[in-house]
Amino acid sequence: MTSTYAVRSQAVARRLRVRLARRLRVRRARDEGQIGVLALGLFVLATLLVLGAVDVTAAQLARMRLLDAADSAALDAADTLDERAAYEGGVLDQLAITDASVASAATAHLARTPLPSGITSWSVLPDTGTSDGATAVVTIQGTATLPMSGWVLESLGGSVTITVTSRARAPLG
Repeated sequence: MTSTYAVRSQAVARRLRVRLARRLRVRRARDEGQIGVLALGLFVLATLLVLGAVDVTAAQLARMRLLDAADSAALDAADTLDERAAYEGGVLDQLAITDASVASAATAHLARTPLPSGITSWSVLPDTGTSDGATAVVTIQGTATLPMSGWVLESLGGSVTITVTSRARAPLG
């Protein structure tokens, strides 16, 4: 013999189980597809990181190529003798160079050197010259192209500008 209390408590327990089962089904239905959104977000983040790394590497390579050009222009400018200064002061232990001779030699060197890959333009800056009459200081500014995000920068009206400075001496002894 079962009491009405036991029957009622069994009915209440059954209703609770049914409600709980419904809630679990609704919760599972709401959670469906959440891992796909997470995976898509992680994929987009990883892709942006890879593209950014490619652009940073391209900018660093362009900087190194520009620095190579500045080094060769500085070496060429250090070997250029300013005849007027040499005749006036003589040639003792180093070549006599001036700001004008360094700037003209560096400009001429860049004019006959082809642009390296990744650089669209370059120019010798007014900082180019000599500080002590013996050291050629060449400052070059160039515009680099980025393979992944360069089109975004160009559409916004900007570009990647790199400035490098190189020094060279030409001792005679």
